[in-house]
Amino acid sequence: MIDIEKHPCFSIDAKGKYARVHLPVAPKCNIQCNYCKRDYDCVNESRPGVTSKVLSPEQALTYLVKLKEKMPHLSVVGIAGPGDPFANPVETMTTLRLIRKEFPEMVLCLSTNGLNVLPYIEELKELNVSHVTVTLNGTESDTLSKIYKWVRFEKRGYFGKQAAEILLKNQMEAIRALKGVGFIVKVNTIVVPGINDDKVGEIAAAMKEMGVDVMNTIPLYPV
Repeated sequence: MIDIEKHPCFSIDAKGKYARVHLPVAPKCNIQCNYCKRDYDCVNESRPGVTSKVLSPEQALTYLVKLKEKMPHLSVVGIAGPGDPFANPVETMTTLRLIRKEFPEMVLCLSTNGLNVLPYIEELKELNVSHVTVTLNGTESDTLSKIYKWVRFEKRGYFGKQAAEILLKNQMEAIRALKGVGFIVKVNTIVVPGINDDKVGEIAAAMKEMGVDVMNTIPLYPV
């Protein structure tokens, strides 16, 4: 049985006791945030959102096996990029299957923009993925159109308000569907001064109504 209280991002008691790792198997993204720069790190730059290299699912499993030997308290494996897990669904789902077979008790989680989650929710549930984080920066397309440069959905590119409407629709449907089948859902909101900083209360109210478990507000740090 998987102990969901071993996730340090969701449980105060888990902090310091358990460790987590993000496996960089998903390089492509299906949206372009105006604040986001996906890149590879170097000796002068090591921050969230960048990685030293992208791993194949098989490489990721090999790395995890070695890491678990060094860190027995490693309890959580996440896939969060450096792009979006579901802009790279084959790599993401293959990695999750390999890990679940090798580590039946490992807590598995995902962090996504929510655009393309819906087709994979059933299998994610079968693989006992327990935690999903969705980055949602607004509940109005007018606001979101100022945050995203483009959205690519079902092999088509969209811009402006149309892009925002498609993204928001899929995000809201994904959150409802995830909660409907029992996932623990966290929403990350990037607080952008002058764009959505006055909308955070509205976002929080909407997420509470949808049953979201945790909301995390993150200040914008330009890079």
